[in-house]
Amino acid sequence: MLELRHVTKTFNRGTASEKPALTGVDLTLDDGDFVTIIGGNGAGKSTLLNMIAGVYPLDSGQVILGGVDISMLPEHARAKYLGRVFQDPMRGTATDMEIVENLALAKRRGAHRGLAWGITREEQAEYRTALASLDLGLEERPTAKVGLLSGGQRQAITLLMATLQKPRLLLLDEHTAALDPKTAQKVLDLTQRLVDEHHLTTLMVTHNMNDALRLGNRLVMMNEGTIIYDVAGAEKERLTVADLLQKFEDVAGSEFANDRVLLS
Repeated sequence: MLELRHVTKTFNRGTASEKPALTGVDLTLDDGDFVTIIGGNGAGKSTLLNMIAGVYPLDSGQVILGGVDISMLPEHARAKYLGRVFQDPMRGTATDMEIVENLALAKRRGAHRGLAWGITREEQAEYRTALASLDLGLEERPTAKVGLLSGGQRQAITLLMATLQKPRLLLLDEHTAALDPKTAQKVLDLTQRLVDEHHLTTLMVTHNMNDALRLGNRLVMMNEGTIIYDVAGAEKERLTVADLLQKFEDVAGSEFANDRVLLS
């Protein structure tokens, strides 16, 4: 489904502030894989997702999605294949538009648009059903402005928008980091349910090791722009946070030094 072949990226090359962000990442995801990504600050986690999405051009390497090389496609051309949810609940939605209008935009992403704008009764019924599945009561408020919703409600809407078209790949970049623990848990439970229901291939960056262990079928650890540990299946299920910290020290040769992760 997704194949990364020796992907590299260096920011500010040739200057005093040169920063190697990705130093040769090789990664293959099978259809339906749900991979959590952990690592310290500056490990390259978010940069990796941005490279897949086309936010930055590759220095070298290939990004292959569904057997198609998308390495040279601009960000807008890749958008029809991807679903994305960001850390900031305000991103990914049009805050001045109604909930149902945001869902309609997401549903029609990548499709040809004529001069007509309208939401059919069939679409309204579809969106109400989708909203009801969130169990947040939003199906009774389809015309509410998204900007007036709570952070957790907005993030749930963004997640729903990202999965409406069943994307080839779902990218989640610390999408619960800005939420309180109770709300974050609800959004994570919703994430797991939507991924399972739609059999979505997913990459999720998180700073929470417990979430990284609990969710998904595979875990990847990054350090200094490369993957240093990749574990799946029964072996992943047996791991503890202490095991991950020890694995990082064994492979990277230093202690894990990210307070956000250690305090999770």
